[in-house]
Order: sequence, then C-alpha cells, then structure tokens
Amino acid sequence: MTDNAPRHIFSALYLAPVEYYAALFGAGEAIIDIHENYRKQSYRNRCNIAGANGMMPLSIPIEKPAAPKCPMKEIRIAQHGNWRHLHWNAIVSAYRSTPFFEYYEDELRPFYEKHIAFLVDFNIRLHQLISKWLQLPRPLLLSDNYIENKTDNNAVDFRETIHPKRPSHFVCKPYYQVFAAKHGFIPNLSIIDLLFNMGNEARMRL
Repeated sequence: MTDNAPRHIFSALYLAPVEYYAALFGAGEAIIDIHENYRKQSYRNRCNIAGANGMMPLSIPIEKPAAPKCPMKEIRIAQHGNWRHLHWNAIVSAYRSTPFFEYYEDELRPFYEKHIAFLVDFNIRLHQLISKWLQLPRPLLLSDNYIENKTDNNAVDFRETIHPKRPSHFVCKPYYQVFAAKHGFIPNLSIIDLLFNMGNEARMRL
C-alpha cells in the first residue's frame, strides 16, 4: 500500500447492500468507523431483502440513546419484542427456495439465536462472516476513534453516501433472483440476496 493510496471509510452496516461490498471489494485501504455517531433510518440497523411480495425491509430495534448524538459503538440492541425470530423467519421465507441458501444457512442462523448486546458487535461479526463467504482480499480494519476526513483530500467516505434514503449512483449488475419473474430485478438489496441466489459467483457481480 503506498502513502498516496486513498483511504476508504465505511460504516458498520446490518447485512449491507451489494453497493457496500462492491465498494469494499474495489477499495485499497478500507476502514470501518465504529466511533461515528449513529444515524436513524440508515443501513446501520436495517437492510432490504426480496421475498414473494417484493422488497421487504428488516429493522433491528435499538434502545433509545441517552443523547441526540451517540457513538455507534455505544448503541445497544433493544431486547423487547422478538425481532431475531421475525428476521430469521423472514429470511428463510424469502430465500429457502434459492439455489444456495442451504449452503450458508448453518453459519447465519446462530446470529438469530444468541444475544449480542451492541449493534456494532452484531454488525461486525456478520460482516466478518460475509467477508469470508465473499473471500474479500483484505483484512477488516476498525477505527480507534472517529475518523475526521474534512482535511483529507485523499479519503473516499462512504459513511453517508450508502444510505437507503438517498439516491445512489451505483449500477447493480443484474443477476438471477427467484422472484424476478413476478417483480422484475430488484437492485442493490442486502448482500445475502446476491449470495443466496448466486453462491460463489457473487464475487463476479461486485
């Protein structure tokens, strides 16, 4: 890695969209900022999957932060309700008929059976698993503190550009989806949509 190589900055997202992993795959030095402030209505605690009825958002409930601005690493997952069961049932319902769901199922299911207190820990552990599945070529780097990049012209910051409420310039290469005949191709869903439908060929779509 040269000193002039751009630094790519990412957030810790929940089952992040294809766009996120395409950016990671093409990045040089990539680092996940776990000290940034949590943002509501973002991919930090939500993802989009596709089922028989079309796109389906899944959202992890969180405990209300004590202050308006709270570091991501301090956000706790709310323990009320039954979100783990609901998310796993939604994933199974959406993807059990895909070609590769059974290949990944046993490693993914435990995340929806055990208690993990902090959102960032849950997201990072899921990311480590997905990185293994995709065989990402670089190790995961986590920030030691908040990354301030306003004075770094060499940084590429994805923390706010990869967002469900903002337009994306990412062009998702079409791939096989089980329900495409019913709904058409739905781009930039959670990376698990690509993996469950395409298996080892997922890397070639990034």
